[in-house]
Amino acid sequence: MAVVRANGKAGFDKHRLFYTQRDYGLFQCSTPCGQETFDNEAVIGEMVERQENRKVPAELLPVCPRCGSPLTMNLRCDDRFVEDACGHRAAERYESFLRTRAGQRMLFLELGVGYNTPGIIKYPFWRMTAENPKAVYACVNLGQACCPAEIAGRAVCIRADISEVLAALA
Repeated sequence: MAVVRANGKAGFDKHRLFYTQRDYGLFQCSTPCGQETFDNEAVIGEMVERQENRKVPAELLPVCPRCGSPLTMNLRCDDRFVEDACGHRAAERYESFLRTRAGQRMLFLELGVGYNTPGIIKYPFWRMTAENPKAVYACVNLGQACCPAEIAGRAVCIRADISEVLAALA
């Protein structure tokens, strides 16, 4: 298992990205007792190094420094999702980016987004494409590449494996 951070191999500055579903690189309290997240790169790296028979030593299982509850991934999956200050700042940068480019040429590129939480990425991309005549919506998804008829003339929906599409583009 490799832990790849956004500002690592890909060369992106993590602080210029907005993770709408959040980040596998962060832990949060499973309770949660507060709106705080914790970087997990070092902990995960040590877990990978010290695992035996696919088991992680119990002393490496992370706990919340505030309440002692187990830590879990900071992912938008239920009502216990933690939105920390960093996430709020990233959301503000994203909204500012969209606001300052309203009406301009825009590509809404969706890679592997399904219908688990369509209101976070998929539906907003469809809406913004419909509202901006200069926008194009593109999606790559093995089983769920589609769009509404209203934007079909400005959409590219590729029903294929993302890795194969990227290899073909390279």
